Parts: sequence; C-alpha cells; structure tokens
Amino acid sequence: MATTILVAPAGRRVGLTTACLGLVRALDRQGVRVSFVKPIANREVSQSTELVALGAHILPVKSVPIHTAEDLLAAGDDQTLMEHVVELAGKASVGADVLIVEGMNPEPGMVHASRVNGLMFKALDAELVLVAAPRSQNALEVADAIAIAAHGYGPQPEGRPVRCILNRVCVGAAGQRAETETIGQAQGGCSDCEGVSTFAENEAAHREALAAAKLVPLAVVPCSNDLAAPRVLDVAHALKARVLFAGEIRTRRVSDVGICAATVPNALRAMRPGALVITPGDRSDVIMAVALSVQTGTPIAGLLLTGGLDPDPRIIRLCRKALDTGLPVLAVDDWSYRAANRVGGMNPEIPADDAERIERTMNYVADRIDVEWVKGFGHTTRVPRMSPPAFRHRLIEQARSSLQRIVLPEGTEPRTVAAAAIVESRGIARCVLLGNPDEVHEVAVKQGVTLPQSVEIVDPAQVAQTYVEPLVERRRAKGMTAERAVEELRDPIMVGTMMLALDQVDGLVSGAIHSTAHTIRPALQIIKTVPGCKLVSSVFFMCLPEQVLVFGDCAVVPNPTADELADIAIQSADSAVAFGIPARVAMLSYSTGASGTGEDVEKVKEATRIARQLRPDLALEGPLQYDAAVMPEVARLKAPGSAVAGKATVLVFPDLNTGNVTYKAVQRSANVVSIGPMLQGMAKPVNDLSRGALVEDIVFTINLTAIQAQQVARRRAEGKA
Repeated sequence: MATTILVAPAGRRVGLTTACLGLVRALDRQGVRVSFVKPIANREVSQSTELVALGAHILPVKSVPIHTAEDLLAAGDDQTLMEHVVELAGKASVGADVLIVEGMNPEPGMVHASRVNGLMFKALDAELVLVAAPRSQNALEVADAIAIAAHGYGPQPEGRPVRCILNRVCVGAAGQRAETETIGQAQGGCSDCEGVSTFAENEAAHREALAAAKLVPLAVVPCSNDLAAPRVLDVAHALKARVLFAGEIRTRRVSDVGICAATVPNALRAMRPGALVITPGDRSDVIMAVALSVQTGTPIAGLLLTGGLDPDPRIIRLCRKALDTGLPVLAVDDWSYRAANRVGGMNPEIPADDAERIERTMNYVADRIDVEWVKGFGHTTRVPRMSPPAFRHRLIEQARSSLQRIVLPEGTEPRTVAAAAIVESRGIARCVLLGNPDEVHEVAVKQGVTLPQSVEIVDPAQVAQTYVEPLVERRRAKGMTAERAVEELRDPIMVGTMMLALDQVDGLVSGAIHSTAHTIRPALQIIKTVPGCKLVSSVFFMCLPEQVLVFGDCAVVPNPTADELADIAIQSADSAVAFGIPARVAMLSYSTGASGTGEDVEKVKEATRIARQLRPDLALEGPLQYDAAVMPEVARLKAPGSAVAGKATVLVFPDLNTGNVTYKAVQRSANVVSIGPMLQGMAKPVNDLSRGALVEDIVFTINLTAIQAQQVARRRAEGKA
C-alpha cells in the first residue's frame, strides 16, 4: 500500500506545485515508485497535473471540478466529496510506493481551502508537508505562520511530525548564487534580497526557528529569478505580440529586460545576455546595435519593437546575419513603458509545454530535499527501477565521489565553455579548457557565463612543444618524426590526447565542432584499446519514460563481424553494470529464435554463441526482435520462458545502419533524452560529441567520462589495467 503525503500550503502563492514537482523528482531519483494526484481543482487555472505528467511521465487522474466540490460543501455533504477524493487517490496510487497529493491553494474569496485540506488529510490518512514562502517575513514570523497552519490539521499521529518546505528564501543582498542545479545555473535575487546578508545565514535562522516550533524542514529552497525565466514564446503569448521573426522563439529565455530609449552608446548597457531588448520600431539605430551585439557573440534573448511601428525593410536586410542566428523579433502596439510593465506582470507559473523549465525546476527543488527522508521510502520489497532521474542523479553523485580531470580541447567553443562552468560548479569533475585564455574569457563574458576559478585554461600553442618527444616515441614505428609531431600538435585534440597518454588528465571530451574521426583518430593511435578488447564501440543511454536502456553500437562500427558483435555485446553489458543498470542483453535481429534464416540472422546467432562462450555469466539471448526484447506480452508469445525477452536492458544492434536509425527514431519520435555516445573499449576514456550537442549533452558526456576514468583507476589499483 502506498504511503500518502499531502502537500498543502501555509499561505498564498507559496509555490505549492513547485514543491510537489521537487518531491516527485527526489523520490524518483531513489528508484521509489511515485505517483501524483490533485484531487480537487482550483478556480484559477492550475496546470500541476499536466506539469507532473510531462516532467515525471505520470498518467494524470482527472480532478474533481471546483464547482462540484463547492456544491457538495455548500450542502454540508463533506463525506461525499471525500469519497471522491479517496477514489481518485486510490486510482492514482496503483503500483506506487508513495502518492503525492497536492492540496487546494487558497484563492481570493475562497474561505474553504484550509478546511478541505484538513478533510483530505484525515480521509487519506496522510503524512503532512506544509509549504511556505517567507516573502518579507522574518524567520520567527514564518515559523509561527506554519505552526498555526499545522494546528488546523489537529493532533498528528505519533511518529508523524509536521514537515515543511520553505520556498523562495532570499539569497542575500548581492544576489549570490546559492547553489547550482542539475543542468544550467540558477542565480538568486529578488526584491526582498536586499534586506538579507547571505543565504547561509538566512537558512540557518529559518531552520532554528522551525526547530523551536517543533517543525521539521524538508528543504529550504533559494529564490531564483533565472529559474523563472520565460521563453520568448511565452512573452509573445502574454503580450499577444506579432511575431516578425520567430528564430529560436521556443528555446531562448528572458532573464532580463532592457528598455532602450537613450542613444546607442547608453543603450548598450541593456544589451546583456538573456535580455529582451524593448525599443520603438522606428529606432533603426538601436535595432542595428542589437544586431551587431548578437553577431559579436552576445546571446540576447529577443527584440521587442513597440508603438505599432514596423522596422524599415532596408534595416532588416542589414540585420539579416543576426536574424539568421535565431534572434526572435516581436512587435506590439503598446509603447515601450507599458510593454515592459506587461512583461514584468506576466504569470510566473510554468507553461504546461515548457519541458525544459519543468526539468530545471524539479531538479532545483529536489537537490535541496532531505535525502535521508527520501531514502526512507526506498525500504520496499519491490525491486527499484532505474528511472531516468535516478540514473542522472546517480551519474552526478558517482562522479563527485572521486573528482577526475577532464580535458576539453575545444576550449573556445561557447557550449563547451558553458558546460565547463556547470560541471565545475556542480563538483562533477575538474575541467581543463584548451585555448588562448583571453579568447576563452571573452567567450565566457559574451555568453554571460562566470567561469569558476577552478576551471583550468591551458594554451595548447604554449605547451605543444613539451609533447613532441613523447609523441615521436609513441609513433616512431609508424614513421613519426619531430617535424611531423610539431605539425600534429598544432591540433588541440592531439595535445589533449597526449595529456591523457601521459596521465596529466584522466579523460578527454571533444566533437562539438569536430568530426568523430577527428576526435577518435589520435586516441586510437596513442591511447589504444583495453588489452583483450578487439575494437572500440559505443553505447547510448536511452532515458525512456519508465527506465533507462542501453543501445549499442549506434555510432562507431559500421558492419561488425560475428566476433566483433559479440565483443560489442560484452562491452555494452559491462558498461550497463558499471552505471547501475542490470545487464539483460538482447542480440537484435529481424527474426526471433529459429523463426528466420539468412546471412544477417546467422551472424547474430553466431555472435550470441561466441558471447555466451566468452561470458557465460551474462544473461544474453538472441536473435530477438525489438518488440520481443522489450515487451513482456510479445515475449510470452515469441520467446516463452526467456530470462531476457520482454525485459532486456541492453539492446545490441546487428550493424551501425540499424542502430543509428533506431536510436534517432526513438529519440525524436518519443521525445527521449539520449546520453552519449559513450565510447567503450579504449584504455583511457575518450568521448565524442555530436556537433549539434546542447550544453546539457556536453555536461553529461563529461560526467560519463569522469566515471569511466574512475573505473580505469580502479582497474589499475586491482592490477587489471
């Protein structure tokens, strides 16, 4: 039976849905089967069910309409309303270990929210978590307010203290960064922060006051303006703006607003990273200045033209290069001051289709929730699943356990610089950027990225000479000379590879602006493969809604032989286990068992035989069709009694053509996050990026590389390397 947790507000606009999102993510990370329900809808539009459905892939259960609830309450029929609530909770909790129940939010003119929450608390025999937001209250006032709200629920059952989440706690007058989130950086700062010294002191005061009131804090969550940054698309919807140029309207976010009414030299102050620049549509000088800022690398969020004035077409032609970078341009009839006020007054709630912001919010809150409390729900007889959030969280925690130095040869590439800042701030690895220090810092400034001092910047041109002799020594048999070595070392990837070869770094990540061959070739020449390994292959970690699967090989080996395919299967199984995924290996084909014949099927059969002979300890079967490998109902028909069919976790494709097409089809059609490719078989970790990689992709590739480096270190310590 699921444990029920009622999450209820202790005040208005406390971020109740945000707290629920964070609790769902925190439980999901620990492999706890969690579900969610909002039993009674609010009058105001609330999208909590849709947000949780998108962020945690939980099938929504429809709420009781507010008018139905109010009719029953007006008639004094509390019991019928609670019967509906219990019924909905029962439906939502099927198969779950924990059910998160979102209480009613008090709205203007509503007098019954607290009473209904109290009724639900008793009807569901729930544990209570109250959510508060300090606003301008001090710590004692907040604790008193929560204690008063708690008394409204009556005496708590023995052993069930009232827990609470404090949301939007001020970070201090300097707007300091309190912490960083899983992907990206959320920086603090709100209008109340000026009256606070530091977040640490503010948090300590709140925790002390809560303890005095016999309340248990589950989380103290810093305020973050950046976390609330809307997309330019959301601004367009809120202002009912005309979209003159869409560009990257769905992905660019507004973290700042700048009104440009001054002359261009003074208006330049408004052209900051993440800014929505607001100016009248006839200010050609400002429009051109924005375009030049974009072309020189400042990531401006968008341009909002006011006064109902469209820009001169000749000016637009001059700005074409900036528009081609994805700069969105909107137009409204309002004048600039009114338009800016409307942007500032936008609804702060997360739109139901903003998956990125939902993900950021869930991680931001989950990072701050008491881990020991969450782990207490993991003591269950069920086998915990490796959910995507649990997998990503495990990656970060595993990398943190022993920091590795990862070299990034593309050190002046903007996404790589941003990723290095996140990796360092999260404590995932120690990053070494190869590039001219002045250029690296210039890129960081233009991107609005603050590079931590711990990020090491090495100019490859300054150190290349030190690697000439070691390179000649390693490649002498292949005709390497000092002159050729000097030429080879003009390439930062070769410099990074030599740093890895000499154990000056623990891993290498490249490929954001270079081909796979360019990244891998030096490593194959100098680092080589693990002893006993026939080839280098790759895997993707496919983060499906319910679990993480391993796909191999989808990036490196075009048409493997049966021997090579067996090697790929063994490598992929070992990679799965190394990252906490139980290895049940399916050798894929267009035929299951003995149902088909042909050269391709025979290759898979032979590869299965070889892999079993080499590794009898592995749960490995083939050939299997994809549906028989992953769908229990199909497996019962096509492969009855199989230990792998229907529950495979490692899927080995017969060739690169099949694997690459399948992984991309699954990724794009099902909106699945894929982490990789991760190269396997190298003596030391080298990983390749897609040239379309996002900052998030680079962060997780560095994360994977760091964990691989830990594994290399362990093998060395055990004398196996």
